[in-house]
Amino acid sequence: MTSEHRPTTSEELPFALSVLAGIASRHDGLPGSAPPASTPPGGPRRRQLTVEEYVAGVRNGDRTILARAITLIESNAPNHIAQAQEVLREILPFTGNSLRVGITGVPGVGKSTFIEALGTMLCERGHRVAVLAIDPSSSISRGSILGDKTRMERLARHPNAYIRPSPSGGSLGGVARKTRETLLLCEAAGFDIILVETVGVGQSETAVRGMVDFFLLLMLAGAGDELQGIKKGVIELADALLITKADGDNRQRALAAQAEYRHALRYLTPATPGWKPPVRTCSALTGAGIAEIWQEIERFRDELTASGVFANRRREQARDWLYTLIDEQLRTLFFAHPVVRERLPTLEQAVVEGTLPVVSAVQQLIAALGEVQAGKTA
Repeated sequence: MTSEHRPTTSEELPFALSVLAGIASRHDGLPGSAPPASTPPGGPRRRQLTVEEYVAGVRNGDRTILARAITLIESNAPNHIAQAQEVLREILPFTGNSLRVGITGVPGVGKSTFIEALGTMLCERGHRVAVLAIDPSSSISRGSILGDKTRMERLARHPNAYIRPSPSGGSLGGVARKTRETLLLCEAAGFDIILVETVGVGQSETAVRGMVDFFLLLMLAGAGDELQGIKKGVIELADALLITKADGDNRQRALAAQAEYRHALRYLTPATPGWKPPVRTCSALTGAGIAEIWQEIERFRDELTASGVFANRRREQARDWLYTLIDEQLRTLFFAHPVVRERLPTLEQAVVEGTLPVVSAVQQLIAALGEVQAGKTA
């Protein structure tokens, strides 16, 4: 293992099972971050890097600086946000050259086992693979048990792989922004394949669908979720379905489920124009079907690149991301405005007590804000 890939911090240790604060918290090692309770006040703290040092370190594939850059963009401290955006602006010309694959499935479907098998195969073929695993955060403590480096022990050891677990913070917006920006940093660091593992089947899939090229849905056979999956609408987001754990006594059930899904897909509109989602089976334990599903993903890239759909999806995602951030920023500015902060509690109480319709309360807030803005421009 070269010095470039040697684990040098706790973030890079493959077997470290860490309990970290959620996205809403600050991060150790950055100026202004609250130190852990065990760290005495005034204890040693790492020197803050400049924008130039972050960019150079990421571009040179320095794992330690890449980890610190990701921590920087995950921070919600105002000074960190400003510097993170400068770093992202500088590395932007070096992004966009990877194949981005989203992977989801119900808990217990074997996402981590599958990703380790797929990622290891790709690394052995000479690819550089980054795995961004979104872990659910507690709605009470905001903490997250980030155990993917433990579950993907073999992949975590490979010099061509980089695994970054990230807490979701309980916010879909947090998932979208933090993961998207982390993805850009990994691309600038030279990783040509990005695998994004989602929390599980739910609303977060829509956010991840909007940042990847190919969306893979893992399914279990005989779990009673064949038709339920269709009802949830997740299948409509998928570019391919993969029946996992197709080995031993479960192989026949997997083949039966494969036939059912192929039939069901005839009645659904494909997520990607010009592409018919295939249904495959695999066993991450034996390796059967792993190479075949990757061939489907490569075929997807080649065919849709030739037709222009691939590039068009990237453009649409960038445009949608622009409007998503505009909505997010406007919401933040609205609730931070002094007029809203002053009047909202009274209006909220009236709505709760049933003395004021919700629409009227909203209209009063907007009108009050409009009067202030009109007065400033008069």
